[in-house]
Amino acid sequence: MADFVQHLHPAWQALIRVICFVLPSFLLVPMVIWWERRLLAWMQDRIGPNRVGNITFSRSSHLIPSILKGKKFRLFGLMQPMADFAKLIFKEDITPTAVDRLIYFIAPALALFPALAIGATVPWGPFPWITPVADVNIGILYIMAVSSFGVYGIVLAGYASDNKFSLMGGLRSSAQLISYELAMGMSLACIVMSTGSLKPSAMVTAQSAPLWGLDYPPFNLIQNWNVLTPYGLVAAIIFGICMIAENNRPPFDLPEAENELVAGYHTEYSSVKFATFFMAEYLGMVVYGIILSTVFLGGWHLLPIRFDWMATNYKNAGDIWNLLDTLNGSSLLAPVWVILKTCCVASTYIWIRGTLPRLRYDQLMSLGWKSLLPFATANLVVVAIWIVASKVASPLIGWVAVLISAFILFGLYKAINRLNTKNRPNLASRTITMVDTP
Repeated sequence: MADFVQHLHPAWQALIRVICFVLPSFLLVPMVIWWERRLLAWMQDRIGPNRVGNITFSRSSHLIPSILKGKKFRLFGLMQPMADFAKLIFKEDITPTAVDRLIYFIAPALALFPALAIGATVPWGPFPWITPVADVNIGILYIMAVSSFGVYGIVLAGYASDNKFSLMGGLRSSAQLISYELAMGMSLACIVMSTGSLKPSAMVTAQSAPLWGLDYPPFNLIQNWNVLTPYGLVAAIIFGICMIAENNRPPFDLPEAENELVAGYHTEYSSVKFATFFMAEYLGMVVYGIILSTVFLGGWHLLPIRFDWMATNYKNAGDIWNLLDTLNGSSLLAPVWVILKTCCVASTYIWIRGTLPRLRYDQLMSLGWKSLLPFATANLVVVAIWIVASKVASPLIGWVAVLISAFILFGLYKAINRLNTKNRPNLASRTITMVDTP
């Protein structure tokens, strides 16, 4: 199969790669929508979608085989997203008269484009002949650049709608993007510095090394997944929070806060155009889940265990270790592991939505500028210290430097935070009388 694809014209190779990425991504979207409804229903102790698509065979029809008569097959509401999509397609498409028609119609496509473009550089298996669509040397920079385009669709949708609530939602999204894009860039810069490459595929390869760079038991039995390192864990948490804000998902869904802005930037949209915004949000969840899995969770490897090293050093059971190494990420199951990790990330999205209330806008800005960005910058300094100490002395000395620098930076942050919050009158408790009593 690999030889067949590699001998095709580059245009055909590109088309095959695009299809192999786009089709699974779009197929995952209705599954994520269904899973969100079911999981939220379980968390909130209610039923959720459970009836659309159930199949019940007649008991009296002569066309039904006797073995199927009266049988009922439950699909647990799996057809609910399909029914919603069909409803949106056939729903009346209303366009307000005062909108800027060109921008109004372009905005949904601009919101959907970044998710597809970002996924083009993310590998979902050890098959360079088919994934990623383009394994560019500046993959992380490309991801950061294209992800910022997503706000254009939202801002232009709010602007073109000629609606004050829609415009406010679009402006909120732009401020939110600026606040959280900086912290996201810093968190990814930590991984770029530690791996020495901007290519997502190279990051996956680097995570196959011994844990923390220590080549002796038990560290050499475990892969160096970035989430298992101290700086990688901090970067993963910051990146996870920022990607939720990038997707305008709860509790960061201020651009579409229905109790403040009716429906936010998409108030004036209906039918297919509204469905496009809806699809962009869930496709963004899928793509950012793949990015998180690639950069922090070992990519297409299922477990952080170095079965190849065990096969080389424990030859008595070499065949077993080689088989486990193949199943762990060297076989056709590799895309399945990426999808599994993506589903876990999507479940975390849903878990957070069902747990945390929506933030106020000042809390949203404060979290991005006063907490996430300082922590991400401090984490970047820690990674730099670790790299220098590891090169000059040894990996062990490098990790001692990491611990010392982490304590220093944490103490510095606490000291600055105390100085900033001391004697601030806006933090004092206040009371408001809404109705004057006679």
